[in-house]
Amino acid sequence: MTLRDSLAAGRKYYREANDKTMDNLKPNNGEPSESKPSSFSHQQDVPLADEETWKSPSTARTVGDQTPSGNTWPVHQRQKRPHYLTIRAKFLISTSVSVLWLLTSWQLAQPWLSDLSQVTGYLAAVSIIFFIALLPGFLNAHILSSVILDRPPTLELDLDYPSISLLIAAYNEAANIAETFRAIGKQDYPGKIEIIVVDDGSSDNTIGVLRSFNLPNLKIVQANHGGKARALNQGLKHINHDIVVCIDADTFLHPQALRRIVARFLTDPPDTAAVAGCVLVKNSRSTFITRLQEWDYFTGITSAKRQQSLYQGTLVAQGAFSAFHSKVIKAHKGWPSVIGEDIVMTWSLIKNGWRIGFEPTAIGFTAAPTTANGFFRQRKRWARGMIEGLKQHGSLVWSSSRLSAFFVAVDFIIPIIDLFYAFVFLPGVVLALFGHYYIVGPLTLLVLPFAFLIVMVMYQKQKAVFDELNLKVRQNFAGLFVYMLIYQAVMSPICVIGYAQELLGMTKRW
Repeated sequence: MTLRDSLAAGRKYYREANDKTMDNLKPNNGEPSESKPSSFSHQQDVPLADEETWKSPSTARTVGDQTPSGNTWPVHQRQKRPHYLTIRAKFLISTSVSVLWLLTSWQLAQPWLSDLSQVTGYLAAVSIIFFIALLPGFLNAHILSSVILDRPPTLELDLDYPSISLLIAAYNEAANIAETFRAIGKQDYPGKIEIIVVDDGSSDNTIGVLRSFNLPNLKIVQANHGGKARALNQGLKHINHDIVVCIDADTFLHPQALRRIVARFLTDPPDTAAVAGCVLVKNSRSTFITRLQEWDYFTGITSAKRQQSLYQGTLVAQGAFSAFHSKVIKAHKGWPSVIGEDIVMTWSLIKNGWRIGFEPTAIGFTAAPTTANGFFRQRKRWARGMIEGLKQHGSLVWSSSRLSAFFVAVDFIIPIIDLFYAFVFLPGVVLALFGHYYIVGPLTLLVLPFAFLIVMVMYQKQKAVFDELNLKVRQNFAGLFVYMLIYQAVMSPICVIGYAQELLGMTKRW
């Protein structure tokens, strides 16, 4: 019996034990409990061997037949689709298209190479053209062709849903947490939901707001301020179910979000340890900076997620909204205390053989930074988080048999591209303004058609998702125009600073 069999086998047991669980979470006065141990322990979900068994899918399968009462349960099977292309075939097609574009661009760039060589020398000219035009063009072609090939199976929603845990780490979120719980209260999830909120030493009225909800299925865990990873790990100790969904304290879930992310989790292959939801911007009307980020989340980040998911290589189960197998997370000792805890955790799961999924219709809306300084700090953290992942798990490039190794290899290259963009391309733009087209000229614009097509294709993909969920795409054409024109010019220097800080071992501040 596989890991998915084990999940399915626990569903009836969850229901029988859940009423007792909720009673344990509700004190006699009807207020939410705070850090009081429940008599329903995690081990009662499905009797298992030591949690280390869940370190990898291969060892987890050895305990798959230890189900309560010896009952057998049906396992969901996807229907085979006609004219289906395998994952490897799609990757080969996408890579072939990208290589063809690369070779064509190289031929077209020969006059440019000749002119630039006279100024910088041949090797420097090749490096400049490769990193500011040819390689970005290759990567854009790969994303575009992959997104076009992406035809995920219809999400099966008619399932037997288990009880789940919802884990939230909160720090000074008194102004946001009520809206988050308003969205939780509107979820159409058929199963029971246990909510664990870890207050990470807030100095505002976060705990008071939480207590005012009087929810019987809410447990408030108070912790000393130690950062998000430590808060999540404190909450993990109180989790009672196999599936735990993590969201940020300011994440606003679409009413179908939990149903859809759990449905994807249950119907994905049995070696799935996590499923990332689709995170979009909820405050895009706050400032012009949030308008720009709206398009980054809506097209840029989501296109990368779709590409990686197509090849079963999703690299980040982000903390803002993702579902995890709690036993697997516990076997990995929880989230590491680093800036990019979600990146490093995800790569650790991949290194041990687990698969990470993505569900584009499971949508959570997050609050994007509203100021230039907030944006700078966030993206610098993300850049440092990627370097943390590369330092700890970069060996995935040569040790993993999954196609996720390709995307980890791309992450090794991205810092070099950002470096060339910040210190070569942007000065080249300044030179072009004065009539010197050594670096930035007409051929450099060959990258732009792919960037524009990616945005247009992703817009159509996302619009289809919004139509399915009865949502409307906000009109933000000014933000789109500026996003296409200067967003990368702003992002690359910020990322370079983040890379440098992490490589130099500078102090980490959240």
